[in-house]
Amino acid sequence: MKWFETPSFDFIRAQKMMYIISGVLFVSSIVAILTMGLNYGIDFRGGKEFVLDFEQPVDVVEIRNALTEPLESTPELKLFGSDSDILIRTDAEGDISVISGLILAGVGELYPENPATVIKTDVVGPRFADDLKIAAMNSILFAVAVVFIYILIRFKGWYYSAGAVTALIHDVVIVLGIFTLIEPLVSFNVTIDQALIAAFLTIVGYSLNDTVVVFDRIRENQLIYKTMEFKDMINKSLNDTLSRTVITSLTTLFVVVILFLFGGEVLKGFAFALVLGVIIGTYSSLFVASAMVVELQKRAMKAKA
Repeated sequence: MKWFETPSFDFIRAQKMMYIISGVLFVSSIVAILTMGLNYGIDFRGGKEFVLDFEQPVDVVEIRNALTEPLESTPELKLFGSDSDILIRTDAEGDISVISGLILAGVGELYPENPATVIKTDVVGPRFADDLKIAAMNSILFAVAVVFIYILIRFKGWYYSAGAVTALIHDVVIVLGIFTLIEPLVSFNVTIDQALIAAFLTIVGYSLNDTVVVFDRIRENQLIYKTMEFKDMINKSLNDTLSRTVITSLTTLFVVVILFLFGGEVLKGFAFALVLGVIIGTYSSLFVASAMVVELQKRAMKAKA
């Protein structure tokens, strides 16, 4: 990491190329979302829940694989309190008693000497799912609004707020677009559920933290280098914080990659979103947020003149 001790990269000169890259990724993501549609999970589509009690401990992955064919879709499974109790969630169409029969037949064939009993059934209705969609959207919009106000108060410049919020929207839309595009290509679950909404809010927090660190250094350098041109001062601030940004991103990325590889099937979608979020969030804090601040500050100065 010695070459990060006194870096002198020209981030601002690269902003036109970054505009093109970000523009292509952002527009492609929007097109993918509008044409292919978001891949909502059971939380947002509605479906059926079953709790099964086995006499002996069972393997969640084996049951998921065994039920995918009879249910004609991959169900969501997780342990429910013990190694012998399983929560199954599926969007399979049909009467709940018919679906229950398919599930019991599937696990009975898989574990002939370990019988299961359905101890609970429930239906996640469309109305409840619609309420969750609205709540999830409100939580993200509220987070973005609070971020805008916080940055505006702390740094006393609307262009800082606009740059930070643009970077956050950039990150979330691109991750959503990637999830939409790769859904038919990957074996793990990348549907949008409550866990993924939590991942998006985590991405917002991570990206914002990186951006605020850069903005803090910009504010410090504004007081020290009062005669320096604004874009040069932004560039210096990015270089000053580059070592911290890279080390933080690499250590965080290491942890979420481990979570993706060894965290189990249920956490793969969540962990994959975090992997993308760390990579894209680091990129946006270095190129998108700062570039927007330079551009908007230049226009603000022209308007004032």
